[in-house]
This record gives sequence, C-alpha cells and structure tokens, in this order.
Amino acid sequence: MGTLARLGLAAVWLVSGGLKIADPGQTYIAVQAYEVLPHALVRPVATGLPLLELVLGLLLLAGLATRWVAGASLLLLAVLVAGIAQSWARGLSIDCGCFGGGGRVNAGQTEYPQEILRDTGFALLAVWLLARPRTWFSVDGWLGWGKGSDSRDSGNSGETSDDYPKGIAEGN
Repeated sequence: MGTLARLGLAAVWLVSGGLKIADPGQTYIAVQAYEVLPHALVRPVATGLPLLELVLGLLLLAGLATRWVAGASLLLLAVLVAGIAQSWARGLSIDCGCFGGGGRVNAGQTEYPQEILRDTGFALLAVWLLARPRTWFSVDGWLGWGKGSDSRDSGNSGETSDDYPKGIAEGN
C-alpha cells in the first residue's frame, strides 16, 4: 500500500508540474486568477510552483526523504485547497489550474467541490506516507533511512510492521 501511495503521489506531482511547466503563460494566468498574491509575486509563484511539484514528484518516485517529502506535499496540498476554497467563498469563477490550464471561466463552469475532494484524496496519500514512509524500491530503504525510527519497529518482539522485508529495504 505504501509503495502505491508513494508512486501515486509522485505521478500527481510529475503530471501537474509537467503540464504547468510546458505552458508557463497559462500557469501565470492561473496563479493570477486566484487574486490573492501581490502582482510582484505572481510570476515567481507561477515559475516556482511547477518546479516544486516536479522536485516533489522526483523525490517520491525515487523514494528519497519520503517522510519529509510527504510532509511538504501535505503542506502544499493544504495551501492549494485553501486557495480553491477562498476562490469559491469569494465567488470567483476560475479553473484551479491544478493540472495545467486554469484561469477565469464562465459562471457555472467551476468545479470547486470536485477539486477540493480530489486534492483531499491526494492529501490522504501524503498522510499515509508520513505515518509509514518505508516502501518497496526506495532509496530510503537502500540507505537504511528510517530504520528503527518507527515506533512500530521497536520492542523485543523482533517483528516489524514494514510494507516489505528488511533485507529488500536495506538493499540486501
């Protein structure tokens, strides 16, 4: 389950960041449509957001610093959900631009509840990875990171509750 959560969230960030970076002009329009940032910050956010998403996606794909990346993902998703919710509450008619596109749309074309629900689902993947960051085929596992740091691994029973055998996790 953990490996699927990690790879699923990696795919979300890689697709989202890739679509945004492929069309920087539209990403600028999408960020501007939220009407929350000073004009001077719109371009830096529109440039930095897809790069951040790609970095998060690549780190999750590799399984490197998974717990930290899951925490950063959860924080970013909370900011994105808050942005969508404030747009909805203020009566703005925008497409979130979460997967490219974005910007103003006609009244009645918004999909705020679906966007918030979708991003909440992605946040649940991040929460899972915060709680259980050790997964199959991860750099963390090969480096032995997180070994013994999970309270479920401690104790005298000698049993672990990892998603995989320790030998594979540790690159043995």
